[in-house]
Amino acid sequence: MTLVLTIESTCDETAAAVINDRLEVLGAVVASQEKFHERFGGVVPEIASRAHVERILPVIDSTLAKAGVTLADLDAIAVANRPGLAGSLLVGLMAAKTLALALDLPLIAIDHLQAHIYACRLAAGHDVFPCIGLIVSGGHSNIYRCETPLDFTPLGGTIDDAAGEAFDKVASMLGLGFPGGPALQRAAEKGDPRKFRLPRPLLDDDSRLEFSFSGLKTAVRYHLFGAGRPTMDAETLDPQLVADMAASFQAAVIDCLAGKAMLALDKTGFKRLCIGGGVAANRPFRERMEQLAAERKIELHIPPLSLCTDNAVMGAIALEKFNAGKFETLELEISAGLERPHLAPGSARG
Repeated sequence: MTLVLTIESTCDETAAAVINDRLEVLGAVVASQEKFHERFGGVVPEIASRAHVERILPVIDSTLAKAGVTLADLDAIAVANRPGLAGSLLVGLMAAKTLALALDLPLIAIDHLQAHIYACRLAAGHDVFPCIGLIVSGGHSNIYRCETPLDFTPLGGTIDDAAGEAFDKVASMLGLGFPGGPALQRAAEKGDPRKFRLPRPLLDDDSRLEFSFSGLKTAVRYHLFGAGRPTMDAETLDPQLVADMAASFQAAVIDCLAGKAMLALDKTGFKRLCIGGGVAANRPFRERMEQLAAERKIELHIPPLSLCTDNAVMGAIALEKFNAGKFETLELEISAGLERPHLAPGSARG
């Protein structure tokens, strides 16, 4: 039986997992850093990388213990080396390289975004490819044509903020705290999604598979504080206004994500949609996608909540590379920044 140790440190979660060639998770650990970044209203890269340094070895050790295996039992080491925060990626990569060298084991590179879609494969228990892949995370809102687990073609994505980033920024405006996604969803439960008429950028443009959430975020600010005026203390906002704005904003984002996902299916003729990333944990979004899938007779796959946020279990995609013999040398480097499909191939923007 093949055993692979997967390591995830692309942003602010330090995670590891041991997975076998039957895609069974023998052990998995995630160490969150939310408390470290909460007072800053977002992830601070330097704090994240320092926390990874402190946690990476204990997380790996705990994972092996949970799995009931030792380093000597492993057949390969896999690590997410793209995309993400440079310092965070380097911590995971150095740990993986060290283990691969010391144990004389193959080294496998994981694309974090492809892994998010592969979480759908794990949850389904059967092959889900080919499909349209929609990634909705803190830094990415991207659409891919996924012929196989390892063959992704970009179809479109955000031209500015990602949906998750917009959730965090609007939650901050409303004084809802960090991380913004879960807090904003809770506030929206008491609000009226039709209270504010917010824009749905690019939704009516059927020629483009792109998103834009920066203008939507600005529209929220103008509704709350007025154009050209400084942002006021969120504590001065009426609680019902906060709830209504949260609900209205959430509805606008869901409309944009759902609309472009359906457009991608129409343009390609695919009948299978896989969604991954932290925003996929949003309950109203999941419900909307389930409704649309039923109406359009589309096969929909969204992972359970535990596999939506960053984790090392989705690194099981490394087994696909192991079986294909796709290994890396110790010259493997990170590819930091954000993947933006509208940019030139291979480029990234930080």
